[in-house]
Amino acid sequence: MYAQVIVDIASSAVDRVFTYRVPEGLQLKRGMRVRVPFGPQKKEGCVLGFSDACELDEGKIRAVEGRLEDYPVLLPPLIDLAQEIARDTHCPLAEALRLMLPAEMRGGRIKVKTETVARLTIAGEDLKEAIAACKNARKRKLLLELLSDGAEHPVSEVAGLVKDARGGLNDLVSRGYAEYVEREVLRSPYPDSVALSPDPELTDEQQQALADLLPAVRRGAGAFLLHGVTGSGKSEVFIRAVRECLRLGKTALVLVPEIVLTPQMVTWFRGRFGDVAAVLHSRLSAGERFDEWRRIRRGHARVVIGARSAVFAPLERLGLIVVDEEHEQSYQSEHFPQYDARKIAESRCQREGAVLVLASATPSILSFARMERGDLMLLEMRHRVHDRPLPAVTVVDMREELRLGNKGVFSGALSQKLDACIRSGRQAMLFINRRGYAQFVNCRACGEPIRCENCDVSMTYHDTDHSLHCHWCGRVIPMPESCPTCGSAYIRTCGVGTQRVEQEVKRRYPGVGVIRMDVDTTGDKNAYMRLLSAFRAREGQVLVGTQMIAKGLDFPEVTLVGAILADSTLNMPDYRAPERTFQLLTQVAGRAGRAQHPGEVVIQTYMPEHYAIQAAAAQDYRSFYHMEFDRRKKDLYPPFTMMARLLCTAAHLETAQAVSQTLLERLQDFVREHPRLRRRVLFMRQDDAPLTHLRGMYRAQVLIKLLEHPESREAIEFMQALASEEWPCDVLLEINPASLA
Repeated sequence: MYAQVIVDIASSAVDRVFTYRVPEGLQLKRGMRVRVPFGPQKKEGCVLGFSDACELDEGKIRAVEGRLEDYPVLLPPLIDLAQEIARDTHCPLAEALRLMLPAEMRGGRIKVKTETVARLTIAGEDLKEAIAACKNARKRKLLLELLSDGAEHPVSEVAGLVKDARGGLNDLVSRGYAEYVEREVLRSPYPDSVALSPDPELTDEQQQALADLLPAVRRGAGAFLLHGVTGSGKSEVFIRAVRECLRLGKTALVLVPEIVLTPQMVTWFRGRFGDVAAVLHSRLSAGERFDEWRRIRRGHARVVIGARSAVFAPLERLGLIVVDEEHEQSYQSEHFPQYDARKIAESRCQREGAVLVLASATPSILSFARMERGDLMLLEMRHRVHDRPLPAVTVVDMREELRLGNKGVFSGALSQKLDACIRSGRQAMLFINRRGYAQFVNCRACGEPIRCENCDVSMTYHDTDHSLHCHWCGRVIPMPESCPTCGSAYIRTCGVGTQRVEQEVKRRYPGVGVIRMDVDTTGDKNAYMRLLSAFRAREGQVLVGTQMIAKGLDFPEVTLVGAILADSTLNMPDYRAPERTFQLLTQVAGRAGRAQHPGEVVIQTYMPEHYAIQAAAAQDYRSFYHMEFDRRKKDLYPPFTMMARLLCTAAHLETAQAVSQTLLERLQDFVREHPRLRRRVLFMRQDDAPLTHLRGMYRAQVLIKLLEHPESREAIEFMQALASEEWPCDVLLEINPASLA
């Protein structure tokens, strides 16, 4: 028997299957990890298949040295998925296979956690006699009585109950009364058990959605777009669909876009299904992630909730994948090999006979267009639970506020409503999509902002440490006393960030609890859960935050939401800026009035007439969709076209520019050789990336825009091949990238 093994080396030079002999007595299965000789070294690898014969010289075939686990870590569908990713992204198969496993498994960097337990080896009359014989051995008698229930007791637990317990336990073991056993302990991110909660009564719209969804779950096929206004109860539809999966003996996967949403979703699911739910995301410790993965692989956890990478969870008999807030760009990985979790989810569903549900109050333009084309079935929920009204929205023209002399953070309307909210004892959320105190610092004499030396961006002032921070590379410098460009002492902070909003609230309302949520306050592992729990427990009456507070969160006492700089995302140099602005404002507005108290929203903007602002204020998705769809069609943007770029990153700008110029010439030659492509290519050009200097590296690009057509795939495939060649700098192909910066 011969095993076909892919060696865990992410290099195109060895990106092929190697044949190894299977020693007699070694039981292997497809998907098992093995240790194999590779050159002078020992390497890890994965078994992809077997054969009974081999054309190679028997004397040159080396043997598998052993297996790393006694079970296949990679399921057949995930091996097939990795091969698909390797083909689509032109990455080594070993690189794609790494996506399927906890990183700590490679190289044995994580071990199974065990604890020593003690248990009795005697019972019945023998135990009674042993206890009776302990007249002058009180500790021995106490330990025998403690262990007499026949259960395994951790030695650490016994030591907390009995003084110098280890000596007494050793005595019991030496007499043959007890024994020590090593028992596996699972590291759980949520160690506390949750009391199961009853099912709420379904609304008519929820019942109607489930009437279409549940039959698809039973037959194991279907793709849906669940479009419901904020507060319409989409999560309850997920939960009922997951319950049907479990009843059928299947498993389910629920993806969320932000780690901040994971604890809330896990709490809901554990409250309905108990410990059958597991969680996977990057904020878990290495041990927790490893143990949760093993619980899933063993079949002990049949429901998985997690962020983007959880799409590779090793679930068998997969019946359902839900992608919540499907419009979020965080589902698209920017690391090599790049993947879109939504497309991976769709591929898994088609391959494994599962149902796909894309859910959002503000679906992406692409997903809604696919629904209209017939690729997805629409499940629509137009009303909030219990017919609660959508929040009343006020749009404030900040240009008029300036004309009236108001240069503060809050408009007159927001100030009045915030005063009323505080007096009433309700809670408020203030959203601003910029962290720090001030957006930038510039010189009044020469007008130059203070820029990061590693990046082509202005640095942000943070009042907490009186320093300037680069939010791209993390560089921190003290606030200078004079302008680095001209030496003038007249430098000032400009713009508004979360820290300034927090300070303004504290100044206006002394004694009122304020909680701030941004990247700076959520750095440690449990910060998300701690801050959200504090707000839910009313330790804070006002929550200030960036986009991490804008979606999915449900706080019944929040009656006011204020969007401080609503149009900041409209000024991004990206064709998706109107879509992202509409989605963000609609989502953040949806946090208000989700319980019995009506909600209010104040949107502060310098562009009140913009159609994205107007549609968000009206909570009118279809109106926005048609306007944005028509604009994209007229201006030839996706979904009518594809945007792709070859991004070159080098230590020297000249190197990046030279490589990108060569890539452009190669691409131009290819298009000339394929006349059909000339009709599909709208433009292609070489230039520096918008952020030319980033994290100490220089970036240049080749940007191409093609009509959405099957023939355009030829150009994309050629660009993938170009990116995989050897170059004097890093070259990465991005297709409709999440950011064009």
